[in-house]
Amino acid sequence: GPFLTGYTQTINDWYDRDIDAINEPNRPIPSGAISESDVIAQIWVLLIGGLGLSYGLDVWSGHEFPINLALAIFGSFISYIYSAPPLKLKQNGWAGNYALGASYISLPWWCGQAVFGTLDRPVFWILPILYSIAGLGIAIVNDFKSIEGDRAMGLNSLPVAFGVDGAKYICAASVSVTQLGVAGYLASIGETTYAAILLGLLLPQVYFQATLLLPDPINNDVKYQASAQPFLVFGILATCLCLGHHDFTA
Repeated sequence: GPFLTGYTQTINDWYDRDIDAINEPNRPIPSGAISESDVIAQIWVLLIGGLGLSYGLDVWSGHEFPINLALAIFGSFISYIYSAPPLKLKQNGWAGNYALGASYISLPWWCGQAVFGTLDRPVFWILPILYSIAGLGIAIVNDFKSIEGDRAMGLNSLPVAFGVDGAKYICAASVSVTQLGVAGYLASIGETTYAAILLGLLLPQVYFQATLLLPDPINNDVKYQASAQPFLVFGILATCLCLGHHDFTA
């Protein structure tokens, strides 16, 4: 939750300090508002606190195997190799953005399912992984504002690799096509009401893509995220509710 999200953001900001000095020099780390020792202390406090809470959830849920702790450790590792050399997944736009999208969507989904249900069916693992393709699209939006620094530092983000025009269409397509596919799957298992809800939540996202993202993804990035992303999140929640209540034995 907040602990490991904070860990992820802090460690990413630490390893991005040279890029941020170009793109956003007023941020706390490149501006010198926070010291190196304070950053490192914050990283460790957030990491240990998050892992401790995840194990507490396993104890509270009565898990024989600490699945939440395992997922938290896995997510923390992905967060580290996303930001830190030598792997630094974010150097590659596809790998970095998918890792980020999966961290935002798959990991919380799995943890919630483990605490309030069971992860005993392949669909509970596979659908969040596929849904994370939409997360890849959301991650691209964050790269538009960093294109100058990414290019200068040799990071091959999708806006750098495909240009702003190419990346904005990849972003819109990954978000929209993923949700269309999930709606189709829900309809195929007889959950037509949830499929219709998902399609209804997709419509405003397409509208904001057409009016904000595609015309000017650089200047409209924050406004697009604030306008469209709540509908994506509600769609994810609706899908979770659908799977949680669906009778897979029927």
